[in-house]
Amino acid sequence: MCAEPIGGAHPHVVDVVGRGLLCTCRPCYLLFTAEGAELRYRAVPDRYLSLPDFALHAGAWDELQIPVGLAFFFSNSVQSRTVAFYPGPAGATESELPLGAWDRIVGANPVLGSLVPDVEALIVRMPDRSRTEPAAHLVPIDRCYELVGLLRTAWRGFDGGQEARALLDAFFADLAARGKPVR
Repeated sequence: MCAEPIGGAHPHVVDVVGRGLLCTCRPCYLLFTAEGAELRYRAVPDRYLSLPDFALHAGAWDELQIPVGLAFFFSNSVQSRTVAFYPGPAGATESELPLGAWDRIVGANPVLGSLVPDVEALIVRMPDRSRTEPAAHLVPIDRCYELVGLLRTAWRGFDGGQEARALLDAFFADLAARGKPVR
């Protein structure tokens, strides 16, 4: 933002209108941390919550009409609605959420009311052969886009392949290790 050199580990801000992430130095990041301020840019916080008791069954997931078992959700303040994205070989694909289905999930999981619009997301990985319960975490939005980029580089074949599955396992293990469990 200010042309100050930044290192490998640096904070991000979200351009709320343009829906993009910007790398920033620490002083620029701090300019956009005011809670409740109506700014074009918002600082991405570093809060991680693990949701081990997240209430989401397969039928509720199907109601969301997301065709894969991995997605992230965040409140878009410009559009005044929650949006969902799922990663794939071409990047992040936006999915229109049926309002009633999302409202029922929020009602069953009150912690979702604490998501900070535009800068925090709920990321969910649905059960598969190796897991019986969904893995759900409240994370900084930049981590979701990081996962999208990682999957794009690792994706092979129709289902992503072994490398992409290993990457997902490692990514969610990191989220679980960082996240404060919320019941």
